Amino acid sequence: SVPIRETSIPFRLLQQYLFLLKKYPILTKSVTSGILSSLGNILSQILEANKNAKNGKPVKEIDRAAASRYAIFGLLLTGPLSHYFYQLMEVWMPTTDPYCIVKRLLLDRLVFAPGFLFIFYLVMNILESKGLADLQKKLEGTYWTALKMNWKVWTPFQFININFVPVEFRVLFANMVALFWYAYLASVRK
Repeated sequence: SVPIRETSIPFRLLQQYLFLLKKYPILTKSVTSGILSSLGNILSQILEANKNAKNGKPVKEIDRAAASRYAIFGLLLTGPLSHYFYQLMEVWMPTTDPYCIVKRLLLDRLVFAPGFLFIFYLVMNILESKGLADLQKKLEGTYWTALKMNWKVWTPFQFININFVPVEFRVLFANMVALFWYAYLASVRK
């Protein structure tokens, strides 16, 4: 085996991540979710700033509070909920079930996705210190559009994720897709 000091930085980071994933699975997935959720929000803000700059509109500074809200959501909700959802899916729909591929996808797309998106709207509304009227307005104005986009964007990725990615890496796989998904959500919720 090659000593750690002689390996590349990305390889050492991967080794460390795998070690932490094995030793502290929920915490590792939660921290990863928080970081990538925040980065998704920052990406959305950068894209919006670039668009505004091209159109001659004023460019705002990065909203650290918004990025922090996404980090909190990822840390406290995305990581743990996704971890338990994927673990339970393995128990409820084992690969020995001949229809598990279809059942898993339907459970994810028709139950988990709508519920998780609603939780996202609710928690962001709370973190933004807004009232029920504002939540209702955002739900009525953008929830259905966001859910349809979720089904379009996430369905192929989730098909691969829940059927072919090892369970311990599903949250990470989803987080990589979510990096761009949160950029989209940050833009439609405005």
